[in-house]
Amino acid sequence: MNKTANQMLVIFGASGDLTARKLVPAIFNLYKGKHLPENFIVLGASRSNMSDEEFRQKVVHESSYLKDRVKAGHEDFIKAFSDKLFYEDLGQEYDTDYSSISKRIKALNEKYNTEDNFIFYFSTPPNLYEVIAKNLSDQGLNDETKGWKRLIVEKPFGYSLDTAKELNKGLQKYFNESQIYRIDHYLGKETVQNLLVTRFSNSIFEPLWNRNYIHHVEITNAESVGVEKRGGYYDKSGALRDMFQNHLLQIISFIVMEPPIDASAEEIRNEKVKALKSLRIMKNKKTLEKNTIRGQYLASEIDGKHVKGYREEDDVHPQSMTETYAAIKFYVDNWRWKDVPFYVRTAKRMPTKVTEVVIHFESPHHQIFKNSDMNNKDNKLIIRIQPDEGIMIKFGVKVPGQGFKVERANLDFYYSSLSEINVMEAYERLLLDAMQGDATLYARADEVEAAWSFVDPILNYWEKGTDVRTYGYSAGVWGPKNGDDLIEGSMGWRNPGEHMADDPGFCVIS
Repeated sequence: MNKTANQMLVIFGASGDLTARKLVPAIFNLYKGKHLPENFIVLGASRSNMSDEEFRQKVVHESSYLKDRVKAGHEDFIKAFSDKLFYEDLGQEYDTDYSSISKRIKALNEKYNTEDNFIFYFSTPPNLYEVIAKNLSDQGLNDETKGWKRLIVEKPFGYSLDTAKELNKGLQKYFNESQIYRIDHYLGKETVQNLLVTRFSNSIFEPLWNRNYIHHVEITNAESVGVEKRGGYYDKSGALRDMFQNHLLQIISFIVMEPPIDASAEEIRNEKVKALKSLRIMKNKKTLEKNTIRGQYLASEIDGKHVKGYREEDDVHPQSMTETYAAIKFYVDNWRWKDVPFYVRTAKRMPTKVTEVVIHFESPHHQIFKNSDMNNKDNKLIIRIQPDEGIMIKFGVKVPGQGFKVERANLDFYYSSLSEINVMEAYERLLLDAMQGDATLYARADEVEAAWSFVDPILNYWEKGTDVRTYGYSAGVWGPKNGDDLIEGSMGWRNPGEHMADDPGFCVIS
């Protein structure tokens, strides 16, 4: 296990929701679990006028996100934690002289002996990334002559390939690529990381992980909620930008990648980039029309309650064509995956909240035990990312009685069964990795650009193509009917239930 050096975490945009909702609770859990170094402090910075004590009240003592933990904790323990938090008002603009915050950082560094090791967390809109990086650079706060300097930036990292390239260049003017950590909280989930372990440490899977044994791969990311209070952002983004370009392509890269030379960050990231570059880019209209589907949820009634349609949501244009459902079929151009179709869908207002990967294995070429109902009874490896995190294998067993009737049984593992092990939340894991300089689960510049290279032609077709349709689907169902037609043959999507072992075909709508 890596040693965590003494350091200071400086959060820009500290008065925003992310700091109170995710970052401070993650730091609190790391503190409680004794993962933080002896000399560790947090300096929040934003345009709000607050004192140190007011900041502590906001994100610790009066925070609804820490309420239960504060109530359950000892008073001295809570005070000791909150005393590690400080605040600096930047004034009216982020684009200002940073001499004041630079003096504060240096004073805190000297007083609390954080050894000139600083992480700068940009919890701000992406258009401020280069501005903040430049102002830090002007104060010499990117200089690693004494101690290391790292910066973490949040998604969305770009709106297109061109804007992603601009963002990369903007940050790389002032910080080296090795100093830049692009965070994707999906990669902090244990089951996403376990994709690598499942593949590369088990001889029952790795020899089969190719076109000779895998029929197709499907990934479902479903949310039961709508856009909620994010209508303004979501209407400019859509499902493909919001989920597919980052979270789901990261998962796909883990599935597709070749075995790295070793488990180091650079080797794993090298293979992820190769994997993303091997995705077959869809360029012509006919291919895009056949292999991509977009949809938008309509008003419906769920459990006797009226649910708004997407166009009725706050801050959404009444004639919006933005997709809340996206389904993509694509191929990978390398030996391992030649001619194996990948099916990926992501959507809002589905019957349940779930993210899972399903590896469908080929059926035996010689079928001894014939069964008229063998459709959808292929061997499957199901990797559930959320909720009910775990892994399940579906395999054939004989039904008791005469004859050889075959049914599918489940062999499963759940992370919840590891009762004595504290599974870190995504932000805890990723923050600790950055503190230790481990970039394995952070996206590199070329990785981000490779992902956008695949997504850009789809977005351009949807936004500028002729006769491109957006299909409506009632809130609470598994998307438009056309999405089912995307999967060739009689397989169909696995429509998962709330629990991993739920058989597809039904789901409790809640």
